[in-house]
Amino acid sequence: MIYMLLIVEPVGQRDERTLEEAHDVYGQMGQFAEVLKSRGVLRGVESLSSQEKGARVQVRNGQSKVIDGPFAEAKEMIGGFFLVDCETSQEAITIAEACPAASWATVEVRKVGPCWE
Repeated sequence: MIYMLLIVEPVGQRDERTLEEAHDVYGQMGQFAEVLKSRGVLRGVESLSSQEKGARVQVRNGQSKVIDGPFAEAKEMIGGFFLVDCETSQEAITIAEACPAASWATVEVRKVGPCWE
């Protein structure tokens, strides 16, 4: 089964880090990805840039609305994700517990599947 581990971090947290701290955090996450890759469970991984550089798009009644970041109402943002192939949800949770980001953010574990499940 495929699970997505979403890294949900507080908005502004990245701004509080020094460049050295940011490189260290990124390195920790890269090393974690390599461990998952060597175990054969990693399907995909990406870090996402800050929401300040993002946009939100909605289409209602044929009308498109685009909101450029930053998003004032947001308290959290998706900082990145890991896509892992696990036998059970507990295995995915165990991987999330080992993720370095769990110590400074929240790692949300979600099974990949259709929206009606």
